[in-house]
Amino acid sequence: MRKKIAKKLIKKFHTNCPFQIAREMGVVILFERLKDTLGYFNTYKRIKIIHINQELNESEQQFVCAHELGHSILHPEVNTPFLRKNTLFSISKIEREANEFAVELLLPDTLLYEHQDVSLSHLAANSGVPLELLHLKNR
Repeated sequence: MRKKIAKKLIKKFHTNCPFQIAREMGVVILFERLKDTLGYFNTYKRIKIIHINQELNESEQQFVCAHELGHSILHPEVNTPFLRKNTLFSISKIEREANEFAVELLLPDTLLYEHQDVSLSHLAANSGVPLELLHLKNR
């Protein structure tokens, strides 16, 4: 499902750049000092907002944007920071789904086919996908 959604977005917007896709979807992107938080997604007065820690490097910001874009599409009504802080609800499934979406967006099959001579880990590193999440790529 996450792969299919990522593929449709790439086709619709002619890019796999999460920043460009988010902007074209009307999602506001804010870079802020977030201490230990990498990023989060919320909605304020029906405006979708992705918050990204400005202290992250460009590659990390790209993955965080893709992850939070996943939340905006897959879980638009879920407030994971609130759930984590105020409830005992497990958010691991929600976070995994957003990670799977981000991996599929940043490492689409077309990229793998175009660069068959390059290792998957090298493509992941150049695409902003953390190596520890590479196992989420649905091949």
